[in-house]
Amino acid sequence: MVQLYNLHPFGSQQVVPCKQEPEQFCGGGRDALFVAAGCKVEAFAVAGRELCQPRCSFSTLGRVLRLAYSEAGDYLVAIEEKNKATFLRAYVNWRSKRTENSRVCIRMVGHNVEAPFNEVFRDQMSIVEMPLREAPLCISCCPVKGDLLVGCTHELVLFSLKYQIINEEFSVLDFERSLIIHIDNITPVEISFCVGYVAVMSDLEVLILKLDSDPTNGGSVNHHPCKTNNPMKQAEEGISNETFHIESDDFVICQKPMELLGEKSKQSGVSVTLELTGLTDENQKYFCVQHLLYRHFTPDISSYILPDDIKLHSLQLLPIYRTGSLTSDGKNSSQEKELLSLFCFFSLPHVGYLYMVVKSVELLSVYQYPERSQQAVLTPQFLHVITSNNLQCFTVRCSAAAAREEDPYVDTTLKACPPVSMDVCVLRIQLFIGLKTICHFKNHIILLTKADPEAMPERRESPKRLLSRKDTSVKLKTPVTEAGWNLYIVNTISPVQLYKEMVDYSNTYKTVKTQSCIHLLSEAHLLVRAALMDAQELEPGERAELLEAFKESCGHLGDCYSRLDTQYSHLALPYYKMSGLTMAEVLARMDWAVEDGSQKYEKGLLFYISHSLYENLDEELSEELAAKVVQMFHVADPKQLPHILCSPSMKNTNPLTAMSYLRKLDNSGFSSILMTLTKAAVALKMGDLDMHKNEMKSHSEMKLVCGFILEPRLLIQQRKGLVVPTELAIHLKETQPGLLVASVLGLQKNNKIGIEEADSFFKDLCGKDEDTIPQLLVDFWEAQLVACLPDVVLQELFFKLTSQYIWRLSRRQPPDTTPLRTSEDLINACSHYGLIYPWVNILISSDSLVDKNYTEDLLKLQSLICGPSFDIASIIPFLEPLSEDTIAGLSVHVLCRTRLKEYEQCIDTLLERCPEAVIPYANHELKEENRTLWWKKLLPELCQRIKCGGEKYQFYLSLLKETLSVVAVELELRDFLNVLPEDGTAAFFLPYLLYSSRKKSLT
Repeated sequence: MVQLYNLHPFGSQQVVPCKQEPEQFCGGGRDALFVAAGCKVEAFAVAGRELCQPRCSFSTLGRVLRLAYSEAGDYLVAIEEKNKATFLRAYVNWRSKRTENSRVCIRMVGHNVEAPFNEVFRDQMSIVEMPLREAPLCISCCPVKGDLLVGCTHELVLFSLKYQIINEEFSVLDFERSLIIHIDNITPVEISFCVGYVAVMSDLEVLILKLDSDPTNGGSVNHHPCKTNNPMKQAEEGISNETFHIESDDFVICQKPMELLGEKSKQSGVSVTLELTGLTDENQKYFCVQHLLYRHFTPDISSYILPDDIKLHSLQLLPIYRTGSLTSDGKNSSQEKELLSLFCFFSLPHVGYLYMVVKSVELLSVYQYPERSQQAVLTPQFLHVITSNNLQCFTVRCSAAAAREEDPYVDTTLKACPPVSMDVCVLRIQLFIGLKTICHFKNHIILLTKADPEAMPERRESPKRLLSRKDTSVKLKTPVTEAGWNLYIVNTISPVQLYKEMVDYSNTYKTVKTQSCIHLLSEAHLLVRAALMDAQELEPGERAELLEAFKESCGHLGDCYSRLDTQYSHLALPYYKMSGLTMAEVLARMDWAVEDGSQKYEKGLLFYISHSLYENLDEELSEELAAKVVQMFHVADPKQLPHILCSPSMKNTNPLTAMSYLRKLDNSGFSSILMTLTKAAVALKMGDLDMHKNEMKSHSEMKLVCGFILEPRLLIQQRKGLVVPTELAIHLKETQPGLLVASVLGLQKNNKIGIEEADSFFKDLCGKDEDTIPQLLVDFWEAQLVACLPDVVLQELFFKLTSQYIWRLSRRQPPDTTPLRTSEDLINACSHYGLIYPWVNILISSDSLVDKNYTEDLLKLQSLICGPSFDIASIIPFLEPLSEDTIAGLSVHVLCRTRLKEYEQCIDTLLERCPEAVIPYANHELKEENRTLWWKKLLPELCQRIKCGGEKYQFYLSLLKETLSVVAVELELRDFLNVLPEDGTAAFFLPYLLYSSRKKSLT
């Protein structure tokens, strides 16, 4: 379905003041227009909308058959005919042609230019002759690299653009014949070339190839031809050209229409062979060929149209380049063009075809013309088609397809783009008399008209109404001459101006709520998007204007999808996001009028608002707008009300109104834990503590935790990127801290809050600065260990807890609130908290000055060190604040050294500081391979201290007796005698020796 809109893409026109009837013309670059007539080419400068001034002219060898311009290299190339022979010539440095008689340098392609001639080449135009084995039929210049492809009867010849460096300041443009593509069974009528992609068209066939410079993709190709595919057998497929041309007096045998995509196009019967001819620049060589598309058409012999008139025309490859984000500042990081997507267009007289050929080959659009076409040109924004008397402007889908190539995730809740499958439309059918040829460059459309003599009298008045109904905006220049031909430059209006007209036009559909409104606004959106993709030469002001129009178009599309009940209503969300409108601005655009006493809210608006409220936008709705939102969901989707009321954006909602809606929902049979918690939060906001308590008591703590997991924003909200506790969370901190800790832990286990966010939440909740750790956060860390979180965070938790325990112990700082769990609770509930070694309790019992809170932190730290999972080495550097001068510090240091197996140092410390803990320590620690320390370390140390005497003599003596009792059991008599001191009293050691001697007989 093709829709027709009477819009005005054409703004003004001017007449090209050429002297003879043009035979060929082309435009390109910044401002260049070339017109060939007879044996002369005239160059014009097209500046602005009203100036088309002659620039220069130069003679050709003969009549120009084909003409093409390359912006890369700024050269003109022509196929010329003289004396029934054709020649290929390139005109280089043509801008230096000052006068008709200015000297011209003619040289052969590849001819080396010597340095003495550099000044000559710098100041004069050069003509480069390009000899060919076969007569050239058609030409095409690569718009990116400037390489030239020439089509001949049986081959395509590629000339690579290069520069001969004369000196440091000057280089001469030249070409190198780098590749010959031999093609059998198809004679090119038109070709198109773009960065390795080749499109070839005959009267009824189109072939698209990709030349690849990577030999691994298809094998290397030397100077000897190597065929890339085998033609199909005539008997199997019956599609050879010989069969196609078989005729008799009674019938014509025609080939069936055919479309082959990708690898299947190798079965077309067209043989392709590469022959490398270049000598330099290895990076430009193509080694293999990939078939992308083959399409064959057949004349419709059922009609009265002669088959000779059914021919393809207007083959074109259109590249679209990567330009960066649509919301950027307008400056690309790289000035070099990067190909994003490539499109191929070709046309029959009554239908045109647009394909996308990068990554995958896909038919994007089919154009049905209302009249028989003569020629067409494709631009990133439009398709312009001429018939005998009309210039038609169609929309295209290139920007929609390229947007998806640039961003595969464009169709999400964050971004959107109108679909490629959307129907194309005709923006304008403009009357021109006797249209013959069309070409396009930048925002100019060049038209050649030649009216039939018999049609002139009756059409004499028509040029006055040449363009749009907006006659005030169009300035016409009526040709002075009475000749039957004219060459016009028709300027297209700016994309922003046309966009505004399309938006105005769409207002006629707004009241009836039809799909036509969405369609036209989608066309306007794609128009601006295409202009932004092709915006490398835009001024910053123009780009800013386009970006503003882009955002505005997104807002209009958001309005459509939010108001119309379609299957794509969810697109309201991404389009509103892309528009940059705030939620309040979107709501202000809505029509809140009530029809027939009932308000109907479309699902697109509900989808947008609900998702926006879920995303915790840094925007607070006014009380009036919040009331409208609550009313909307109460009518359309009441089950969402608890979630809606928990959004930070709804902070200004009247709590009495919210409670009334919640009670209505409760009375309707919808009852859940989430409803209970929401009512409790609203009651707290109202100041009704009794209602709040009743609601909180109606469910068990486990169910309340589940409710908070369903809606975390009851406790935690995000504002401006920061985690902020709610009023309910602050209240629970004072009344039910255990429930609060359990709830946040549930949120973390269900990935509703991150570790750092949870820490920040508790610090903010308790009003502590960054360096102060509240007890409630310590309770949360302990709960994390009890909950057995994944091992990846264990050591981090150990570090947090031990650091806090050590900090408090070193400063004798009690916790700011009563801990939720005692050390005994943690030891019983968590495997990471180990049983404290018995000797530690003896060590601690010697200090009678420790208060209860101090003891709890110490016991928790000791229990962690005694646990199986704790990495002792990681905590050693942080023990420095905890002095060994205190019993608490001593116990921790000795525990850590013990876990590091530094037993001898621990024995020395205990003998010095707390001898009563030595034997319990040895009994617990000196086992198995460490058993030898009883007689190698402990026994000698005790003997040495007894010799020194002192006030602890008797205590050391009792320790020695206990040690000897253990050693006598462990060692044989001879070994026992060897470890005894030589200066000891025999009577003292005799009982132990007797026991050791009798031990063997007893066993």
